[in-house]
Amino acid sequence: MTKRLNSKHKVDRRLRVNLWGRPKSPFNTRAYPPGQHGQTKSAKPSDYGIQLNAKQKLKSYYGNMNERQFRNVYKKAIMKKGDTAENLIGLLERRLDAVIYRSKLSNTIFSSRQLINHGHVRVNGKKVNIASYQVREEDSIEIRDKSKQLALIDIALANKEREVPEYLQLDEKNKKVKFIRVPKFEEVPYPVAMEPNLVIEYYSR
Repeated sequence: MTKRLNSKHKVDRRLRVNLWGRPKSPFNTRAYPPGQHGQTKSAKPSDYGIQLNAKQKLKSYYGNMNERQFRNVYKKAIMKKGDTAENLIGLLERRLDAVIYRSKLSNTIFSSRQLINHGHVRVNGKKVNIASYQVREEDSIEIRDKSKQLALIDIALANKEREVPEYLQLDEKNKKVKFIRVPKFEEVPYPVAMEPNLVIEYYSR
């Protein structure tokens, strides 16, 4: 088992959810945290504990972002007009690594980040190697020509476990996706329940 896969499995068990909806997640058979005390019955969580768990789930889902990065996204969300929770989700879904993952050009958020970091991705014809790059409506995102034959992309596109959401328009043949619009929270196909309002409460303490 690779270090990355082992790490993802530990995240699932620590948060007590199959965070990315993977059929091989160990949480499907061991629904308790890792470690020798994992099966010990825990006390009822406090409001703070519930908010913290909601934050950790959302932060981990988007490639295990570090705390500074995630807090910065929250700060941008509260500066925008409208519902802060919706703003937060919109900013996260506009991340380039999230768009590559959602469009099924990669099987995981982590592999989409690798594609970007290694220079395989173009936005409106220009190379972008920053995973947190904020995509705009009507932007065209594609795999560069020299990389379109990568097996990991074909494997991801053939995967039937996920569907491309309506706010993205995939051109599978040309390995290109158009970002139609910023989605509402209810449109985002999370495999587990996410609670952005609790995340806002956590940072508003």
